[in-house]
Amino acid sequence: MHATLKPAALLALAALLAGAMPPVGASSPAYTPIAPTMAGHTITLTGEQLTPGEVVEVARYGAKVALSPEARARASDNYGLLLEAAAEGVAVYGFNRGAGDQRETVTFSGDPTTPENRTYLSRSQLRAFRHGAVVGLGPEVSQEEIVRAMLVVRANAMTHNAPSPQLAQMLLDLLNQRITPVVQSRGTLGEGDLAQLSNLGAAMVGAGEAYFRGVRMPAAKALAQAGLKPIQPFGADDNALTSSDAYATGQAALVVNDARRALEWADLIYAMDLDGMNSSITPLSLVVQRDRPGAWLNWDAARVLDMLKGSYLFDADPTRIIQDPESLRASSIRQAAAWEEWSALNEAVLFQANSSDHNPAVHVGISPGDSWELASAQLMRFYVKGGPLSHGQHGYIVSNANWDPYPMANKLENFVIALANMDIAVMLRIDRFSNPFFTVVKLSEVLPNGPQWTGGYYPVALQQEIQSLTNPVAPFGAAIVSTVEDLQAQTLIKVLHARQAVDTTLDLLAQDLLTGSVWMDARRAQNPQRNFGPGPTALWGGFRKVVPLPNAKATAIPAESNDAKAAAFLRTTDPAAYYSGAPPPRTASR
Repeated sequence: MHATLKPAALLALAALLAGAMPPVGASSPAYTPIAPTMAGHTITLTGEQLTPGEVVEVARYGAKVALSPEARARASDNYGLLLEAAAEGVAVYGFNRGAGDQRETVTFSGDPTTPENRTYLSRSQLRAFRHGAVVGLGPEVSQEEIVRAMLVVRANAMTHNAPSPQLAQMLLDLLNQRITPVVQSRGTLGEGDLAQLSNLGAAMVGAGEAYFRGVRMPAAKALAQAGLKPIQPFGADDNALTSSDAYATGQAALVVNDARRALEWADLIYAMDLDGMNSSITPLSLVVQRDRPGAWLNWDAARVLDMLKGSYLFDADPTRIIQDPESLRASSIRQAAAWEEWSALNEAVLFQANSSDHNPAVHVGISPGDSWELASAQLMRFYVKGGPLSHGQHGYIVSNANWDPYPMANKLENFVIALANMDIAVMLRIDRFSNPFFTVVKLSEVLPNGPQWTGGYYPVALQQEIQSLTNPVAPFGAAIVSTVEDLQAQTLIKVLHARQAVDTTLDLLAQDLLTGSVWMDARRAQNPQRNFGPGPTALWGGFRKVVPLPNAKATAIPAESNDAKAAAFLRTTDPAAYYSGAPPPRTASR
């Protein structure tokens, strides 16, 4: 199921995925807890408005969560409809009927709140939740933020389903008390993350192990230390929790957030490169943009121009060549195309996180007269007329394929391909700085004590890793569970590819930052009066505080390489500190 990777990329992939999916038989990597710097902030989940940026605030920085009154009421009403459906004799997948190949098996009949049925449901649900402690394949997920991202995505979307009140509340309690269940990294086919969500359920009933504020202990002890009691699941809680793609969707939200940062850096560093190359900026001009009136193309060109406004590049210079190498001329086009695919991925993740990916679909208030098919004999089989358990409310509960995670699964791969096409231009323009045919002057001629060369092996090695990720994961389907569940979206593999592509892109951009900054030093050495524009100037100054201009004659061996410092700088610094500018063409969430 895994796309073929080149040997060098296999090592990089294994390193990146150490927190989520290492090779079979590998020991679990060290646990990485979050830094809860936003623990005083609360995000209200409505089921309809959760953004990737908010997922990051909860997952990575420990923000608290609460349900809006409307979301809580919706989930409660759906739960009542679920109970009433069974009392009316309506067949409900995963409740009074089995799941998967047991879909026609009657599990109980009649009112679920009778003593006999209540005892059966309480015992069967508790058994299913406790069993969640031993499902899935290791190694364990070692990054707390991944598990928390899964939790917040599930807590938000579950408001469209029919969880019991205690299940809905426990998802919030785990997040707010920083109880992070131990979760196995493998076992999902990307078409419903059953194993990982079952691991969450185990901790809710005090089974298995969990981390309480970064410290590992039995889940029962973690609940007790937080002042919580294990829940008693009821109804169809096991199915309500596990029938979802929240494991992949949570990670996709992290990708969207980190990818936006990478693209912001790409634009800023490209502007530095233009200053460093003493470039002709004609490709960004209105003359060219009028020829191709594309919203994203024009926006990115205007964005980079704005960063450079006031730069010496707009002054006459007889030594400036008429045309740069294509990697510099076309970088704005490649970056704009990556931005456009990022926007499409962002929208797909917003949709996935704010709609139901659950089977069955539960809707209170829909009536047979609302659409012609609902009044048909087939659909009327699943109509709940309403009664005491639903407080008189009516609706439908029907089986579906909502956990088929498209279009998000496609958009993940589309973005990786666009990012790789951007990155090849980044790699090539780094190399072009080594050629006086383009720079006109040798670096050593203007910075005799500076680095003697830039680029080299590292950008090429990084680009090879990125290139290996552009092969889409081949569509796959195995007729499993008595041939009932015969599609597998492989979403986890796709989101892990995207994570690696973004992470490696940051390393490549760090190489570009090292190159662009030293050539800005060179251009300033040529003429101390030169201006570089607000964006490049701010970034150049900020970066030089962290990584001073290298001295080729220095004899002391530094404790950390400049490559590592540059990569850390990009990962820990907000690019908006140096340039914000106009928002993208369509409103996008951070």
